[in-house]
Amino acid sequence: MTVATVSCILNVGEADFDEQVIEGSQERLVVVDFWAPWCGPCRALAPLLEKAVNDQQGAVVLAKVNIDESPGLAARFNVQGIPLVMAFRDGQPIAKFEGVRPEAFVRQFLQKQLPSEADKLVAEAEALEASEPTRAETLYREVLQQDHGHEQAALGLARLLLERNQGAEALKILADVGPTQEAERLRSIAALRQMSGHFNSEDTLRRREESVPANARARYELGCVLAAKGNYDEALEMLQSAAERDPKIAAQLVRNVMVKIFQVVGLQSDIVNDYRNKLTMLLY
Repeated sequence: MTVATVSCILNVGEADFDEQVIEGSQERLVVVDFWAPWCGPCRALAPLLEKAVNDQQGAVVLAKVNIDESPGLAARFNVQGIPLVMAFRDGQPIAKFEGVRPEAFVRQFLQKQLPSEADKLVAEAEALEASEPTRAETLYREVLQQDHGHEQAALGLARLLLERNQGAEALKILADVGPTQEAERLRSIAALRQMSGHFNSEDTLRRREESVPANARARYELGCVLAAKGNYDEALEMLQSAAERDPKIAAQLVRNVMVKIFQVVGLQSDIVNDYRNKLTMLLY
């Protein structure tokens, strides 16, 4: 999708909302105008909104939703009054306002939602993480020097540091980041690696576990080492078997490690649901 091939003002309904708004907002800001033909304030706001969007020269798309024709969308986004203007970026609603507002307010609203220069540098860095990690790291650090609290830059830098096994620095970078899903995933990866550093090698632990299959501690330590290496399926299996052999390990050590693996794998994945249920049944 490019600015040259897509109009900046679209009429959108229930059939194409996800494509035009949710998917479209992955590439540029999409502003949705919930309106109706009988609504006088909607007609007053429309030209101000359309002019402000057009003046952005393709940086913003305006998606107009007639709620009479798309009541499902009105219900989905809890539209209580119109006109309602809602901005979407990266597939999510990020800001909104209701009612007729002056042109200056509308323009300021758009400007606040558009990516900043720092956001643009972070987007560039994200695209370079796999192919040019050194360049990506430079960009992330540049953004964080300007804006210490830029969350996406901190997450990106932490990802790169973890790729180089620099978990301690990654955790420092993440210290000021809120409990988002990605931040918790990265913190859990770093914690699992730190934890496994206290144990023997995988080969040594496998020999120990094979020689004494009932040894719950050996299974627990092997599970930690496997998790640190990213072998999450076998790690969960090993940790579950350790918990079954020793309830004390289950309630404390195993549960702590499993929760971290759940954060890394994804809380709603099938394997997490399976092992969460198994652990719950064992503990309670």
